[in-house]
Amino acid sequence: MQRPGVVSHRSRILLGEVTIVEGISLTTRIRTWLDVAEALDLDDLVVIADYLLRNPRPEFEGRSEAYATREELEEMLRRHPGKRGLRRAHQALALARVGADSPPETRLRLAMARAGLPEPEVNQPIRNRDGGILHSPDLSLPEYRIAIEYEGESHGIADQIARDIEREERARAADWMKCGSPSGTWRTAADARSRKSPRRSVSVAGTGRTQPDCSPPMTCSRSP
Repeated sequence: MQRPGVVSHRSRILLGEVTIVEGISLTTRIRTWLDVAEALDLDDLVVIADYLLRNPRPEFEGRSEAYATREELEEMLRRHPGKRGLRRAHQALALARVGADSPPETRLRLAMARAGLPEPEVNQPIRNRDGGILHSPDLSLPEYRIAIEYEGESHGIADQIARDIEREERARAADWMKCGSPSGTWRTAADARSRKSPRRSVSVAGTGRTQPDCSPPMTCSRSP
């Protein structure tokens, strides 16, 4: 097809890689992820993979299953040896994790890895000393008792500010450090790569432990 402003592509489509949406034939989400691998950078592909693997919240989304499993993504890659972008897609899948609720959460996790920090858990409950669940932060480092939150624009709303303060107080009471990453901190992959800072650690008074330093671009707080 040749039309002004339209770039056409030819590709081999296998059985099961096309779906119908409102009467229009489209490639499936999984196949589309592979197709865009040749055009997108690695972080963007990881963001999409995290989205496909993410466990939905049925009460808000009207679905109870992820859009894809890791095995389904792996099978898609196996079906198209030699396809352009395949190597990048393999790299993205290796970096993908289940649990991220937004692209900034994924980008923050990738930025932490590039900074040499330990890999965080994603949206897993954190607990107090008695084993009670406090809440599920965006990212967490249980070994160091650090809870990390991406603070988007909604965190500037009064009601959300009140909830954030209450949540932080509970975490601090349980000896968890809360680190917040402001909106836009890791807006692009290029920005993340430009912030190549050495891995640092700080001593936590009274614990005999050291832990990664989550200084800027994060702000952190722990009770004295």
